Amino acid sequence: MREAHSDIEETGTKLVVVAPSNRSFIEQFTHLFGPFPYPIYGDPERQIYKHMQLKTMNKVKLLAMAGAAFASGKVKGFMPKKQAQKNFVMKSMKTQDVYIQGGAFLYDGEGKLLWKHIDQSPDDHAKINTIKSKLP
Repeated sequence: MREAHSDIEETGTKLVVVAPSNRSFIEQFTHLFGPFPYPIYGDPERQIYKHMQLKTMNKVKLLAMAGAAFASGKVKGFMPKKQAQKNFVMKSMKTQDVYIQGGAFLYDGEGKLLWKHIDQSPDDHAKINTIKSKLP
């Protein structure tokens, strides 16, 4: 999304990210992995996630998928090379809801839903070109 941010905002669309974490955790994330050209808001109680009917993937299934992808070499860069980032990822896996899946939603200026994609698994993100094709 960082790379597509300017293309998206050129259409008059505002990009916002919501994470299922608290402010402190998001600040740590942005410090280690940022900067990000868009705001990242926290939803530690998962109210928005529940309202938008996002999925929580079965733990066994998710771990099996991750293991298979890692073993097959399909997942590259799963674990960051920088030690501070690696430590943060390990902390996230132990303390955050890594099983909750995300989604992409487009709303008009009045808050009417124009388009949505709800991820079914970690490899089911909406493609940037698909999102861009749905922009007003």
